[in-house]
This record gives sequence, C-alpha cells and structure tokens, in this order.
Amino acid sequence: MAIIHVRIDERLIHGQVATVWCNSLGASRIMVVNDEASKSDIQKSVLKMATPPGVRLSVLTVDEAVKRIKSGRYDKDKVFMIFKMPKDCLRLIEAGIDIPELNVGNMAYKEGATRVKRSVNVTGDDVEIFKKLHSMGVKMTARMIPDEPENNFMDIIKGLL
Repeated sequence: MAIIHVRIDERLIHGQVATVWCNSLGASRIMVVNDEASKSDIQKSVLKMATPPGVRLSVLTVDEAVKRIKSGRYDKDKVFMIFKMPKDCLRLIEAGIDIPELNVGNMAYKEGATRVKRSVNVTGDDVEIFKKLHSMGVKMTARMIPDEPENNFMDIIKGLL
C-alpha cells in the first residue's frame, strides 16, 4: 500500500479535502481513521456523500485500520489517510504502522486550546502527543492546501513545548 498523505482534519472529508487534496495527490482511496466515525452509520453516509467520484472510502477504527493495513488489503491503493485527532495517529504508529509524515490541517478550538495557526488549535495533551510523534521521527507540517509552502509544525508550536 502506498500511503501518499496523512492529515489531521477534524472536519474529515469536506470540499477542500475532496477536491483540492484528492486531485493534487491522485488518491484512489480516502481512509478515515476514527473510532467514533466508524461506529456511526449517519457519519459514514455523510462521508461517503462527500467523497469524490472514483475515489473509494474506508471509515475504520484505529484497530481495524492497523489490521487491514498489515494484511495488505490496500496494497494496490494510493491512500489519503485522515485522522480527526492526533491521538489516533499516535495509536496507529504505536501499533506498528509506519507514518513518516503528518500534515496538521485543521483542529478546531476547544476549552483550554491555544491557536497556533489559522484553523489549528492545540491543547496541552495535543502538544504532548506531537512531541511524542516528533521523538518517533514523524515529520510534521501544517498546510491547509497542497500549494501552501511546507513548514515545520514543531517550529509553529515551539512556544508551547
């Protein structure tokens, strides 16, 4: 399997992901990895409607994603993987899936969060997870669209470390 891009985006699949990112990446499959979304028939239906024509969709728990990836189920796909929150990405990596790069795309404001970039708000717990991901060798950027210049997400949150 070729995981061609990994993104954190609390909105999961929306216009920007469906059109700009999928077209730019040439993705053949969007894999949403989120325990809550995978258990909601309504959420899965909405995600399916937002998926571009010709692109397949998988909405999986973290454990299901690990099992399917390790089994080779998506070996012929170009997978665009989307997480709702950083802890799910960490769980996937800790289960043995190699994610060398992560794009932090959208994290909405919540109680106690700090805005670090337009549309990116992090809590203390999020910062700890990003530190752990960084220590595991994961390169992290924060780009809203593919044409935006690449940056180092750890530099963006350095004041919170």
